[in-house]
Amino acid sequence: MKILLTFPGQGPQRPGMLQDLPDGEAILREASEVLGEAADRLDTPDALRHTRAVQLCLLIAGVAHARALQAQGLEPDMTSGLSIGAYPAAVVAGALDFDDALRLVALRGELMEQAYPQGYGLTAIIGLSLNQLEPLLGNDSWIANINAERQLVIAGSEAAMKAVADKALEAGAQKAHRLAVSVPSHCELLAEPAAKLAEAFKGVTLKRPRCAWLSGSSGRVLWQPEQIADDLAYNMSRTVRWHEAMVAANEREVRLAIEMPPGSVLTGLTRQAFTAGEVLSLEQGGSQLALTLASRLRSQR
Repeated sequence: MKILLTFPGQGPQRPGMLQDLPDGEAILREASEVLGEAADRLDTPDALRHTRAVQLCLLIAGVAHARALQAQGLEPDMTSGLSIGAYPAAVVAGALDFDDALRLVALRGELMEQAYPQGYGLTAIIGLSLNQLEPLLGNDSWIANINAERQLVIAGSEAAMKAVADKALEAGAQKAHRLAVSVPSHCELLAEPAAKLAEAFKGVTLKRPRCAWLSGSSGRVLWQPEQIADDLAYNMSRTVRWHEAMVAANEREVRLAIEMPPGSVLTGLTRQAFTAGEVLSLEQGGSQLALTLASRLRSQR
């Protein structure tokens, strides 16, 4: 029976999210030195209007909270992240150094924002299956995320997404919600920025992870550093297959999945994929509950 730490993608970020991190002063000092700027200003309302700041905040927060659990004796058997969450997952798994992750994520955010500064984004469609939604896609729209069997996300231009959303609601979708993401992630529109990021990865040394690193794009556990680097570089342009990844985790005997802050979106999605075990949002449940559940699980091995 195994423990999984999960790391969210863009969406749950909020102003002030870096101000009360565990051992926050140390990790923000480290980030500031690497980035050459005040990391504690990345979570201001103005800063969070930009993709680069959002992604850096999610990286820093995820690593800080996971390190705190590790310091208290909770070592994961597996890590996984949705989109940008794959980066803190790789850091915590030991495949990618935190300093390198900061530089790569800063570049990732810049490339994504520069490619599509306005007029594009993501929209969640709730209540339709993939087979029902795909025929509704038109020009300039793509399936971006398969988060659950009936929780999908499309990417594309504002006009194209609205057209698909209207059709989806007519076809019986419960909800169509424009997400707080300003770029058309996880589709072919980001192939060129992904290739540029892949070039930057050539100057970075990744290592074989200490624990299993589960790709949110392919649903596969990857161990080889070159495969992890490819997955991280190109995940911005590849469909997220979170449901498949969590089914795979459950099949690999993960019986406790703990979502790192901020938010609890992945907790709900993961629960839909699990047939057994506990699923917990650290932000909602607290570290003491996470440690108690982990200890109980370890004792049952």
